[in-house]
Amino acid sequence: MKSILLREIKSFFGSPIGYLVIAIFLISNGLFLWVFEGEYNILNTGFADLTPFFTLAPWILIFLIPAVTMRSFSDEKKQGTLELLLTKPLSIWQIVNGKFLGALLLIVMAIIPTFIYVMVISRLGIPEGNIDMGSTIGSYFGLLFLIAGYSAIGIFTSTLSENQIVAFIIAVFLCFVFYFGFEGLSAIVPKISSFISSLGMQDHFKSMSRGVLDTRDIIYFSSVTVFFLSLTVYNLKSFKS
Repeated sequence: MKSILLREIKSFFGSPIGYLVIAIFLISNGLFLWVFEGEYNILNTGFADLTPFFTLAPWILIFLIPAVTMRSFSDEKKQGTLELLLTKPLSIWQIVNGKFLGALLLIVMAIIPTFIYVMVISRLGIPEGNIDMGSTIGSYFGLLFLIAGYSAIGIFTSTLSENQIVAFIIAVFLCFVFYFGFEGLSAIVPKISSFISSLGMQDHFKSMSRGVLDTRDIIYFSSVTVFFLSLTVYNLKSFKS
């Protein structure tokens, strides 16, 4: 698994992909949070917190993570190297986890520089240091789990087609459904709205953003991640047979 992980990281940073992903994430967030006028501009909210960032980040990641993962297996299929990869002395789970952790690590690298936002907001607070660290830390943990879920979905869709664009579109659609879809559906069916909302990522991400790491939220994100990684393994086993 380590060899697959290192191969993925080298692949990301051996080409412009890794640098572009990090740059796009940081620049797009920076522009919306500090430059562009609007509801996401932190300076205009009047509150010393990072709520705008944690509201905006899932939207950006919905497109960014599928762009990273779309080539994971679709590129292997297109180049005819998937058969060779599957014959290596590694289990399919190890191969999938290596690809998954490679994508996850790249996105985490893009998240780390945003810690500077916490320092800036803390200094801008009146009095200085007036920032809710509990909710901020909880939001970062929620974002980490969200990234894992998105990455697992992206890895899965990359096994569905050798066309990277098709894999990207399907991944964006599934990520959108799992994050926003259930929340929208709950408004249509008010009688069971709380149950429907609990099926989506947004409800659990918001719960973690309150600074409380509930085991139900952790189990939910872990289940979604394992579910899509399991589907990936199943697809690869079908391809191998």
